[in-house]
Amino acid sequence: MKEKVKLIVNPKSEADHQKNVMRWSMIVREVYPDLALLYHIPNGGARNEIEAKHLKEQGVKRGVPDLCLPVARGSYHGLYIELKTLTGRVSADQNYWQLKLIENGYFATVCRGWESAISVIEWYLSLKGWNK
Repeated sequence: MKEKVKLIVNPKSEADHQKNVMRWSMIVREVYPDLALLYHIPNGGARNEIEAKHLKEQGVKRGVPDLCLPVARGSYHGLYIELKTLTGRVSADQNYWQLKLIENGYFATVCRGWESAISVIEWYLSLKGWNK
């Protein structure tokens, strides 16, 4: 039996907005099967000094976007989203990654709030091209 997925009402934190995007992706997976490939890149969050050192040695980099959908659409190789609250700020490292991803054929954007992210994902998945 499928577990009922509930969205967070009035999400306050970036994490809550991101949870809503991922929960929505499970709700609409039958409409958009490629959403099974949507994933979070866990670069943020508070970590102790030792764990931060280990993660950096393993390749964690500042500014990498929060969400990735590695599905080609239109002229793009995939989709990256930096998700912010309605008042969240974009760092210089995040701007750098967005620019470099765009230069390399990805659609990369900043979305303010989970509804904005969902709109971008739906638009992106509607694009024709590649093998769709």
